[in-house]
Amino acid sequence: MIERPAARYGQQRLSRRTRRWIVVGLAVLAAAAGLTIAIVGAQRLGSSEVEGELGAYRLIDDETVEVTISVTRDDPSRPAVCIVRARSIDGGETGRREVLVPPSSQATVQVTTIVKSTRPPVVGDVYGCGTDVPSYLVAP
Repeated sequence: MIERPAARYGQQRLSRRTRRWIVVGLAVLAAAAGLTIAIVGAQRLGSSEVEGELGAYRLIDDETVEVTISVTRDDPSRPAVCIVRARSIDGGETGRREVLVPPSSQATVQVTTIVKSTRPPVVGDVYGCGTDVPSYLVAP
């Protein structure tokens, strides 16, 4: 191959073999990044150790709603915490309460609690549950 003056014609192009390795390297890098994103997403959005499902709610008055939730745990011997809330007609959250779900021998238990609301509630629901129980909920 004849060398061309770089000042006049610019730098030489990469060889076909070098370009192929660059494309293969970028493809492997993209596949690895996609796999990493999929694994992290599955861990964060996959099934959790604790799941809470709304069982029922009852409007008591203009500032109170009673919420019953069914809580299912992978390990029922561990305590859990669920956040239940009251919502107003516009869908906004108007009250919230953390509820301790004590250890149990059953995988699924029902818990009922009262949630106070700053505006008239129209529905009670469960926001979510987890195993990271705050110290102020656990009896000393």
